[in-house]
Amino acid sequence: MAESKIVLRDVGKAFGPNRVLDGVDLAIEAGESLAIIGQSGSGKSVMLKCILGLIRPDRGSILIDGEEIVGLSGAALDRRRAKVGMLFQGSALFDSLPVWRNVTFGLTQGRAVSGARMRAIAEENLERVGLDRQILNLKPSELSGGMQKRVALARAIALRPEIIFFDEPTTGLDPIRADVINDLIVSLVDDLGVTAVTITHDMASARKIAHRVAMLYQGRIVWKGPRDRLYDSGNPYVDQFVQGRADGPIQ
Repeated sequence: MAESKIVLRDVGKAFGPNRVLDGVDLAIEAGESLAIIGQSGSGKSVMLKCILGLIRPDRGSILIDGEEIVGLSGAALDRRRAKVGMLFQGSALFDSLPVWRNVTFGLTQGRAVSGARMRAIAEENLERVGLDRQILNLKPSELSGGMQKRVALARAIALRPEIIFFDEPTTGLDPIRADVINDLIVSLVDDLGVTAVTITHDMASARKIAHRVAMLYQGRIVWKGPRDRLYDSGNPYVDQFVQGRADGPIQ
């Protein structure tokens, strides 16, 4: 049987007395799109940062392609991170740089690459997310929120990563623009064959982009299953969360 792309085993992380992750067990298959849902402060972002190596867990194991990443540092960690793209919640574009330099930022670090080549790469990746060359020289502040998200998505795929993390990709967007981003994520997963992990509070987004959904509650995965079972999970925590009810086991 092929090794899962990402495997977390008994991952725990506390900040002082606050136990954020308390035994996370999760396997994500290559080419799979997984959505992670849960309350604000439930540890979703901390879990992603542990996978990225930005935070070291207190216990447990995290494997990428069968290689343990907990404890990696320096060049070994950089080699692993090179496989990963990231779409941050606030897009995190560099305000002082034009769009084309934002898109190719990760390609130019420590390398001498011609501006013309970088512009061509930026144009190619912008085209993948439905934007044209007319915005290459614009600054992020000159773009709408939806366009900024797409530029950030173009940057995330420019390195042709094997894994992409999406942190609340539709936050701050109206339903129509949010659905545009959802469609782009679906097409990129299909076209590029990447493994996608998305943190989201948007249930419409989770149902559209994910093959499977996992819910994190009090530091543990309390349910995981196919997206079609999200509203028919039989799990009281999931039912309360997706239906937005005040009454239930989540206080």
